[in-house]
Amino acid sequence: MEFWTMVAHESDSGIVLTRQQVDEEFLGPGEVTIKVHYSSANYKDSLAITKGGGVVRDYPIVPGIDITGEVVSSSDDDFAPGDLVVAHGYEIGVSHNGGFAEYARVPGDWVVKLEELSPRDAAALGTAGFTAALSVQSLLDRGLTPDDGAVLVTGATGGVGSVSVDILSGLGFEVIASTGKSDAGDFLSEIGANEVIGRLPEDPNAKLRPLTKARWAAAVDSVGGTSLSYILSAIGYGGAVAVSGLTGGSDLPTTVMPFILRGVALLGIDSVNVPIEKRRALWTRLGNELRPQHLSALERYAPITDAERVLHSIRDGTHSGRTVLGVAGEF
Repeated sequence: MEFWTMVAHESDSGIVLTRQQVDEEFLGPGEVTIKVHYSSANYKDSLAITKGGGVVRDYPIVPGIDITGEVVSSSDDDFAPGDLVVAHGYEIGVSHNGGFAEYARVPGDWVVKLEELSPRDAAALGTAGFTAALSVQSLLDRGLTPDDGAVLVTGATGGVGSVSVDILSGLGFEVIASTGKSDAGDFLSEIGANEVIGRLPEDPNAKLRPLTKARWAAAVDSVGGTSLSYILSAIGYGGAVAVSGLTGGSDLPTTVMPFILRGVALLGIDSVNVPIEKRRALWTRLGNELRPQHLSALERYAPITDAERVLHSIRDGTHSGRTVLGVAGEF
């Protein structure tokens, strides 16, 4: 069997993503072979095609940390030909060939059978949507309710941020969306934001205080850095911040004051190594009570052969929402 892929190759001048025909040996190990319908564009994928991006161990590799499609063969009893599935996280698109190909093969314990969601919906959510759901679920598990007050979402036009805004709004929360894009107000309001504010802190030159006036009951943060430091100082008593990103930097210049005087919790969110049973259960919730109400507004579409342009827009900070990359029939 021969099929088409988009393969990332490393050269002296950088990483090049090229359309390439390969044979079945290229698929690598795994019990489940999937005919890929869709992948999606993620920040991690943009790093995979950036020299020095730090996420890919060895080139060449097929990027695409999200795989959705149809099982064509399986030696795992949990899956049969015709099953619609999603696979993401673990080593996919990093050290194991990913979703930017007509076919993918992965271990069975990396695969989630789709129930209420279509492969396209699952790709529109993808790793970013799953991370958003993990973030929201972590706050719900701490007992957060809409009566507690407003919830802040940073990086609100990004994949994690936009899906978080949509999920929280659907659950009845007052959502405050923070973004550096001055023209994003209408988009964020459409997907459920009650208020749109700029990047935090509002005065980037002001000295950060250990504690400031409580403004939010909780937050979903994909920015990190100084922004996260400020947010921690402005969370109300007993609140929490679910953090999953570091686009604003990996340093965290803060004090213990929010934690010991207000009982604030900092919840680290990792979507890569979530155990498969927890992953499958959360995908079920994403198809039901956590399902975003405005997924069509969040989603854009591009053919897989346009992946490089889309990923560069994510890396450059000009991308909003989620882009589904069509694979089947697009090579």
